[in-house]
Amino acid sequence: MSNNVVIALDAMGGDDAPIIVIDGANIALKKLPNVSFKIFGDANVISPLLKAYPKLLAVSEIVHTTHKILNEDKPAEALRNGRESSMRLAINSVKDLKCHAVVSAGNTGALMAMSKFVLNTIPGISRPAITTMVPTRKQPCVLLDLGANSECSKEQLIQFAFMGDAFAKTMLNIDKPRIGLLNIGSEALKGNSLVQETSELLTSYPHINYVGFAEGNDIFQGNFDVIVTDGFTGNIALKVLEGTASFIKYKILNIFTNSIFSFLPKIGFIFLYLFSFWKINRIKNEIDPRNYNGAMLIGLNGISVKSHGGADKKSFASAINVAYQLILGDVNKKIQDELQENKK
Repeated sequence: MSNNVVIALDAMGGDDAPIIVIDGANIALKKLPNVSFKIFGDANVISPLLKAYPKLLAVSEIVHTTHKILNEDKPAEALRNGRESSMRLAINSVKDLKCHAVVSAGNTGALMAMSKFVLNTIPGISRPAITTMVPTRKQPCVLLDLGANSECSKEQLIQFAFMGDAFAKTMLNIDKPRIGLLNIGSEALKGNSLVQETSELLTSYPHINYVGFAEGNDIFQGNFDVIVTDGFTGNIALKVLEGTASFIKYKILNIFTNSIFSFLPKIGFIFLYLFSFWKINRIKNEIDPRNYNGAMLIGLNGISVKSHGGADKKSFASAINVAYQLILGDVNKKIQDELQENKK
């Protein structure tokens, strides 16, 4: 392909599609050089939105279809009945090498099923995983699997470790990412037979930096660059993290709105904000979940990125940025190299 990075966008997937898709693409365009878009969806709806952004319009091509995957569609139904949907056509464009990656905020199960069916897995990978990054005290941490595989074998968890290693090298620019296995304790004897056996096997691979068990409270500490677990546990962990962040935000806002002497804390907050404006804004950006939107369906023979279904335009722009960085970093080549280096 040419030096231009072409990203396929499923314009009809997501709670607020296609508006957030077009608005998000416009935000991403301002930061990403040499990028263009193939936008899949209803041209009658998309065209008027694109006209508001002449620069985006100039680097975009609409592929018209009125078919779309609904949030309530089951993966099998989507595979069977969604061949002409915006999601499927966008994925097909990656398979056909017309686009370098696809980004969708649509139905997660359908996106996984279609992506796996169309793109297949990388040789040596039995199942793809959902992976993303979360903020920590230091730099972001890669988590996988986040829901694609509720039950995993030790061989699959080891594959997740290889893929997470490649993802961290690409997105975090780390030579030897510190890999941990999520467990109920950090001691060597903790956990069930699956994590015990997986841990023992991971220590035997010299080309990855496996450092041992990680507990749930280690995720935010920044002592691991990659944390591996099964999709059932990983999805729960991610939802707990998201819920905790929302709860903390609620409690902080509640202090300044529902106090008996609410005017006093409000005045205090104004002074604090004025004197610490830059620091507060930096912290807000560091923990803003919109900056971490974009989960790769890693392990596929092509780049497929899932945006949160409730994403706003800033969130969707972040998902596009993830796809862009994965393309430039040639993440799938890194995964193949990982598999080759650690082949026994």
